[in-house]
Amino acid sequence: MNISAVERDTGLGKDTLRVWERRYGFPRPTRDAHGERVYPAEQVERLRLMKRLIDQGYRPGRLFAASDEDFAELCMACASPRRCDGGQGEGVIRQTIDLVKANEVLPLRQLLNQAMMRLGLQRFVIDVVAPLNDAVGDAWMSGEIEVFEEHLYTEQIKSLLRLAIGNLPTGGRAPRVLLTTPPDEQHVLGLLMVEALLALDGATCISLGTQTPLADIQMAYRAHRADVVAISLSAAFPARQVGALVGQMRQMLPPEVELWVGGAGAQRAAAEDGVVLLPTLQAALDALQAWRGQRAKIG
Repeated sequence: MNISAVERDTGLGKDTLRVWERRYGFPRPTRDAHGERVYPAEQVERLRLMKRLIDQGYRPGRLFAASDEDFAELCMACASPRRCDGGQGEGVIRQTIDLVKANEVLPLRQLLNQAMMRLGLQRFVIDVVAPLNDAVGDAWMSGEIEVFEEHLYTEQIKSLLRLAIGNLPTGGRAPRVLLTTPPDEQHVLGLLMVEALLALDGATCISLGTQTPLADIQMAYRAHRADVVAISLSAAFPARQVGALVGQMRQMLPPEVELWVGGAGAQRAAAEDGVVLLPTLQAALDALQAWRGQRAKIG
């Protein structure tokens, strides 16, 4: 492949590929008759795996230093455990992967919409979308689907969840939850999944979308009189930044406002007073019930 094809196939930018070539000696492209870089298939495959591992929080330096055996173990550890119960959700997962590979947009949209209508929003999010995200990520990592096909899937899920959230009744029950992601975190799917579950249970959700500056989060919780500030951190968020970020956000909020930290990045945060870690979607529902229980005792 030429460098443009490698960029499309792996999601790694041309500048990154050139920097790695100079700094680490990999990839090692040859040159075609015109002097342009061309990359062997086995190198492209390793680059694809490296991109997935980096998205999971591994630093490039560690990956380049790993032996082939260590690298293979990291890839095995990176594969997401399937959370599906093997019932209806498993069938939807298999069909979704096939439709994504075939670039069948309308049948894909219909399949997902029918699954949501059949299972209900809560079960759809927990039993289908969560394991489906893992399955699509694994399919991309193995080269079964392309980067643009993963993006296609993500956009369909985002559109479906936004529509479902918009159709929920606005009961306006407590708590008032402000949802966003911090700067450098552009993944919105986890945020939408949690918003759907909380809104379905009657919580008042105020979503700011992604990459909100911390100063604006502080102003927003005051403006909306939020009881909870919830942020989502994906596996791609730099692990070394998680602790400092959570500590800084906890300090900028008053004690009565809880800070909820969800997503794969939540597993890298340390438990502390006023911080509720949500490593799973069910943990978000549990946190909601715990908040209401505490307020009921106070009331």
